Amino acid sequence: MNRDRTVLMKGNEAIAESAIRAGCGAYFGYPITPQNELIAWMACHMPESNRIFIQAESELAAINMVYGAAGTGIRTMTSSSSPGISLKQEGISYAAGADLPCVYVNMVRGGPGLGSIAPAQSDYFQSTRGGGHGDYHVLVLAPKSVQEAADLTYLAFDLADKWRMPAMILGDGLIGQMMESIILPEYKEPALLPVKSEWSVGHMNQTHRKPHRITSIILDPEELERKIRSRYERYKKIETEEIRFEEKNCEEADVILIAYGTAARVCQSAQQSAAGQGIKAGLFRPITLWPFPYAQLEQISQKGKPILVVEMSMGQMIEDVQLSVHDKVPVNLLSHAGGVIPTEEEVFERLRSIVFGGTK
Repeated sequence: MNRDRTVLMKGNEAIAESAIRAGCGAYFGYPITPQNELIAWMACHMPESNRIFIQAESELAAINMVYGAAGTGIRTMTSSSSPGISLKQEGISYAAGADLPCVYVNMVRGGPGLGSIAPAQSDYFQSTRGGGHGDYHVLVLAPKSVQEAADLTYLAFDLADKWRMPAMILGDGLIGQMMESIILPEYKEPALLPVKSEWSVGHMNQTHRKPHRITSIILDPEELERKIRSRYERYKKIETEEIRFEEKNCEEADVILIAYGTAARVCQSAQQSAAGQGIKAGLFRPITLWPFPYAQLEQISQKGKPILVVEMSMGQMIEDVQLSVHDKVPVNLLSHAGGVIPTEEEVFERLRSIVFGGTK
């Protein structure tokens, strides 16, 4: 394998290569546009590193293979796009219920249903509210560039292991398909990763250890409630320790832009255009969508400036923004759906109307 670190790559390829460099020992997937370059990269490069690659017969099979591999203690991953991620939700719920670390990637496309293959952000609710049945969360990391797609994938494996839970990379078709020059992370040898002794396989006759039971089923209601409450205590720590966000020029801003992923890239350009016209626009970009940076956004809202949320959905993240600011400031929405990407010009025009016209 080429171990060069500075490369020109598509977002899908960068995620795949970073997963390999993070020590991913097994990948299970099923093709779907617009993330097929990811599974193709893994098909080429996992076997040459003597690691497991399986193109499963379906999304359902792939996520259950992830569950089984994670139960052996190795780092494991799957990837898909919106309809495929929907099919994986039962298995993700099982993994969360069994406290199994794994990483999965969603390159979001327009929906609902089969929708389009164009970039969208309409899977926000599904991603940040668990997605499957039961009380649980998954870590959700949202890159805005190919570099971040690589870096956050690398980080996701560490966070999944640290907190014993699934971690999700929430991108979209544009980030998956665009090419940028990036610096790849260092290569980790899987054999040198910390050993998860509680999930060791075999050797029971030599070590005399008790058998490991990895399951999400707890038939006694009170015992299950205790387990869930214990898990939520862990979630509280995550909400304290793992918040990630980017804030630009919010201190003296006339208006605050809030966006993530591809929409945030558009907002950055609009922010520059606004500066050229004498409009001070700040930008707040959540990087962790769960845990969401409620407290940090609430602090910004105390300055009393209006907010413009830009989303490639009919408005999903805006609910978390509203929960953050507690009606202290006007919250406006610029939304597109179905795979339509907002333009720099329309974001700038909405900024102008809010600052000079006070419209909503």
